[in-house]
Amino acid sequence: MPLYWRSFAKLALALLLSLAASWFIPAAPALAAMDVAKQVLIGADFSAQDLRGATFNLTNLRDASFAGSDLQGASLFAAKLQDADLSNTNLREATLDSAIFDGTNLTNAVLEDAFAFNTKFTNVVIEGADFTNVPLRGDALKTLCGLATGTNPVTGRDTRASLGCG
Repeated sequence: MPLYWRSFAKLALALLLSLAASWFIPAAPALAAMDVAKQVLIGADFSAQDLRGATFNLTNLRDASFAGSDLQGASLFAAKLQDADLSNTNLREATLDSAIFDGTNLTNAVLEDAFAFNTKFTNVVIEGADFTNVPLRGDALKTLCGLATGTNPVTGRDTRASLGCG
C-alpha cells in the first residue's frame, strides 16, 4: 500500500473515531447566567466581573460593589442597592424596575436601553452616567436632572442630554 494511502486511511479512521465518540460522550452543558435572586448579599464584592444576564431580583445588595463590572442584560428587579458602588459599570439593557438606588454611586455607568420605570433614585451620584433610552417616571427624571453632570467616557454622551433634561 502506497504511503499516501496509509496516511489517508489513518486520517479517515481518526475522523470516524472522533465522530463516533461525539455520539456517545454528551456535550458539556452551556454555562447559565448566575442567579442569586432573593439573597442577602450585603457588602458583597462583584467588582470587575462578567455578570452579563445575571439575576439579582429582590436581592439585598446594600454596600455591594459592582465597580467596573459588565451587567449587560442583568436583572436587578426590586433589588436594594443602598450605598452600592456601580461606578464604571455596564448596565445596558438591564432590568432595574422597582430597584432602590439610595446613596448609590453610578459614576460613569452606562445604562443605555435599561428598564428603570419604577426605580427609586435618592442621593445618587450620576456624574458621567449615560441614561440614553431609559424610561423613567417624571419624579425620578426630575431628581436625576437636578444631579446630572459630566460626560460618559465610554459613550461620549453628556449625562443631562442622555436624560433629556431641559
